[in-house]
Amino acid sequence: MLYFSQKKQINMHKISKVLIANRGEIAIRIMRTCREMGISTVAVFSDADRTSQHVRYADEAFHIGEAPSSESYLNIEKILETAKKSGADAIHPGYGFLSENARFAKRCLEEGIIFIGPSPEVIEQMGDKIKARETMIKAGISVVPGTEGSVETEEETLDAIRKIGLPVMIKASAGGGGKGMRLVHNESEVISAVRAARSEAKTAFGDDAVYIEKYISSPHHIEFQILGDMHGNAIHLFERECSVQRRHQKMIEETPSPLMTPALRTEMGEAAVEAAKAVNYTGAGTIEFLVDDDLNYYFLEMNTRLQVEHPITERVTGIDLVKQQIKIAEGHPLEYRQEQLIQRGHSIECRIYAEDPDNNFMPSAGKIYKISEPLGLGVRTDGYVYEGYEIPIHYDPMISKLIVWGGNRDEAIRRMRRALYEYKITGVKTSIRFLERIMNTPDFIEGTYNTHFIEKNQEYLMANDACSECDDMVVIAAYIDHFSKINRVQENNKEFAPAQSRWKKNPYINHF
Repeated sequence: MLYFSQKKQINMHKISKVLIANRGEIAIRIMRTCREMGISTVAVFSDADRTSQHVRYADEAFHIGEAPSSESYLNIEKILETAKKSGADAIHPGYGFLSENARFAKRCLEEGIIFIGPSPEVIEQMGDKIKARETMIKAGISVVPGTEGSVETEEETLDAIRKIGLPVMIKASAGGGGKGMRLVHNESEVISAVRAARSEAKTAFGDDAVYIEKYISSPHHIEFQILGDMHGNAIHLFERECSVQRRHQKMIEETPSPLMTPALRTEMGEAAVEAAKAVNYTGAGTIEFLVDDDLNYYFLEMNTRLQVEHPITERVTGIDLVKQQIKIAEGHPLEYRQEQLIQRGHSIECRIYAEDPDNNFMPSAGKIYKISEPLGLGVRTDGYVYEGYEIPIHYDPMISKLIVWGGNRDEAIRRMRRALYEYKITGVKTSIRFLERIMNTPDFIEGTYNTHFIEKNQEYLMANDACSECDDMVVIAAYIDHFSKINRVQENNKEFAPAQSRWKKNPYINHF
């Protein structure tokens, strides 16, 4: 079947098998939608992920390398070789790893494999923050005041800062996740901050280019979900508030944003759509903005992939974003018009990390002995760990996402408190209790927080809690009692047959 857009002829292709070039919860989340759509799935796994749940959930699974991501999940040629071996006609990159790698997207096209995401040209253009700023300026979208390009010499840097005015942010052009960023309050700190940002950026991204932006003193981090098709259509699916951050890493997201007004939502949504159209964007993406206390907003960056926090948008709109990604990649026009979209209720997501908040949030790898996930009305858990699973040390410590929905924000907060209370994991340290404290912090309850929330409420959030380990102790005691009873039964009945593993044998798992 052929579709004709205003610019080109679109060849339709029905996707039949998708290789997910990722791991963990996002791999499982993508596979679930594929299963609903009748699409076969292929998992890839490293040495460290042989027993991961995404391997067991997929229709087929292939070993692709050693534990370090550079030897497995970042190995472009091995992933493409596996896609061809398995007969996959499309690859979904998830988020992280190769999801915003223009070379990977280009190699997929060269091998005749559909890349479920935007074009390599768009990924490259918007992945460079300097180019992205230039593109948005041309499109008439407000950006944070700063340099037009990278700064090269010390003299150039000092001149730029004097024009912009302190404080400023030194930012890596290829940066992300807080890497290659430095806040500068005094001119005497400028040169050392630039050198440090360059060094960190070079190590993390292989590119030491940096630019300078005016520092917004009380910023709110608000992003708009967008969808664009191959026919020139683009829509937004409203905003997400992402201001609860630690070291520029998001911890909690919610939608609608408590800061937003109807007029501002309309204006920022239109700007997000214009940003998408400015680069002929296809697929799911995110336009990120900084918003100050006076509701002035500035373009921050564009994420050319699915976001970690996409489930809360799905919950309030009723739209499966992965399904839309696949249909767009097949060549279909968008199924929705902007005026058809509405937000229903309120949704909050908490990222559950295997880390120890009492020890500077150090990752807590190890075996999970017991896990009890929350259930009930309006609760969704996207995770990948299970009892007996050993969390590897090689990857991001996020092990699940807890998503709740309520008819309004107050109900959503109360439901999240209940869900976090029910969430029990033993064997490793987690961020669950820390997130519970956030749900009870006045600034969060009132919706008056910004990106300084964690710093501002540090004393309360990190206060010693004599009962912080009580729940774990109760679960451990129950677990010991459970196995003690099993042992007694086994001793009294030699013919007792232990329960079989809930994991069925998958005949399609390769290289075990």
